[in-house]
Amino acid sequence: MTNNLEFKQSGHLNPALSDPATKTLGADKLTGRWVNTNRETQGIAECTIEKDGELFKVSVVGVGTDGPIYWPATKTKALANLEEEAGQRASALAPAFDFGFMTAETYIRVNKGVLVIVVFNSFRDDSGRSNYVNREFFYRRD
Repeated sequence: MTNNLEFKQSGHLNPALSDPATKTLGADKLTGRWVNTNRETQGIAECTIEKDGELFKVSVVGVGTDGPIYWPATKTKALANLEEEAGQRASALAPAFDFGFMTAETYIRVNKGVLVIVVFNSFRDDSGRSNYVNREFFYRRD
């Protein structure tokens, strides 16, 4: 079986990708303290996002049986979010968290004033647990 791949030249890309302002467009909408809309969540309780020069510092508090679980803070660059919903275009973030036994790749963006976090959890400890994905919604709580 042969696969033919067609690669685009930079001139074929969405022009917004060549505009340096695109990657930080609406980035201020991401910053702040965000609390899960679901008080019964078993995943992420809250998320704090701070601008740190060119980067964003992301801190997450998870839910644990014995109390809050403070994830290791991480820094990440902004991504250009070209998807427009109702004319809203904003930046997105893709921080990764390493717990040793597990990695959590997250994708974060604001949609109509709600912070959306999608988490892809992958276990690396040979425990036999299934990797999984979860999506949660947060409201601003500054």
